[in-house]
Amino acid sequence: MTSLDAPLPLPCGQVLPNRFMKSALSEALGDSAQAPTAQLERLFRTWGEGGYGLVVTGNVMVDRRQLGEKGNVAVEDDRHLDGLTRWAKATQDGGAPIWMQINHPGRQSDPFGRTTPVAPSPVALSTPLAKKPRELTGAEIEDIIGRFATTASVAETAGFNGVQIHGAHGYLVAQFLSPLSNRRTDEWGGSPENRMRFCLEILRRIRSTVSPGFAVGIKLNSADFQRGGFSEDESRDVVAALATEGIDLIEISGGSYEAPAMMGARASTVAREAYFLEYAKTVRELAPGVPLAVTGGFRSRSAMTAALESGDCDVIGLGRPAATQPVAPVKLLDGTLDTLASPRRAVPAKAALSKVTDTSVFDSLFDLQWHTDQLHRIGAGQEPDLDRPSWKTMGSMLRRNGKDTFRRKRG
Repeated sequence: MTSLDAPLPLPCGQVLPNRFMKSALSEALGDSAQAPTAQLERLFRTWGEGGYGLVVTGNVMVDRRQLGEKGNVAVEDDRHLDGLTRWAKATQDGGAPIWMQINHPGRQSDPFGRTTPVAPSPVALSTPLAKKPRELTGAEIEDIIGRFATTASVAETAGFNGVQIHGAHGYLVAQFLSPLSNRRTDEWGGSPENRMRFCLEILRRIRSTVSPGFAVGIKLNSADFQRGGFSEDESRDVVAALATEGIDLIEISGGSYEAPAMMGARASTVAREAYFLEYAKTVRELAPGVPLAVTGGFRSRSAMTAALESGDCDVIGLGRPAATQPVAPVKLLDGTLDTLASPRRAVPAKAALSKVTDTSVFDSLFDLQWHTDQLHRIGAGQEPDLDRPSWKTMGSMLRRNGKDTFRRKRG
């Protein structure tokens, strides 16, 4: 039977030392030039020493003109190579391999930024603050594909062990996959085959650019949980296609900021803890030889062990718990910890959102900020503060985004 401490060989030849993965969390610790900082190195050194078999960074953007949020690191070339090298080494010195998650926000770009977002089609997010994006031209699509490959090449030069393409949570790759956001009628839209082309071309271009032993993974939605959107059947077809293109690890997640399934449990799976484990089981035979990671909901060692022993997944992804208990895998592996804490925070003053009919998105963003505050504490050399009051998180949001954070109308 597979255990949590069992090594995992990847198709590229790398071997992960155990089955714990620190899943991507957007750290927002880049400097004003979108370069890594000492705080980022300190945070990842902590995770590197935390017992993970794999550490995945948060959003590293392939275009510095299009950021998902303030504080994103952006890698277009080797101008920040020294800082990137220190970032990778800080993690590896603790004993964990590190993959850079590479991403383009598309229409999900920073709503407080000055750049007009771009997307497959000019369809705005149905969330507060959203801007209407501009439709990408064919030449721009090809340019972005090249940017993903360039960022992956720089990551390899800097010493990262691999990259993870962000194809989930409503960012640009997911936007191409969804018929709600991709209404194109050219070779990049329309049929499911055309809509998955952008994702596959990114993988192919990266694979043709990096060395064979460099790992390339992807984070993919099981579905976006919106009527008429990217479905589980379509997701399964994407998994089957990826499996033939040299992918090393597929991480299963779900939802977007319009339908934030990744922010909370689905009733049908809460008892099993892992929200997307049922879906992962249905794609196992579609990707023979490709390891599957499941992120979202794992909290007890017993559920993690059962998921591995069942064969439904190969890697246990930990997201929010890594912000509050950064060295949890060490304690789960040595038996001193059985269950992870799972604090959640909601907007404390709903009256401030009285003009918004659905506050679930704000609650999700608020919870994300509370956890981001914990990452910033670790990066500053402090311990996480599980009793951190909500008013401090509100202050963090206002400092980062300005006084209009909760006042702008829907885009």
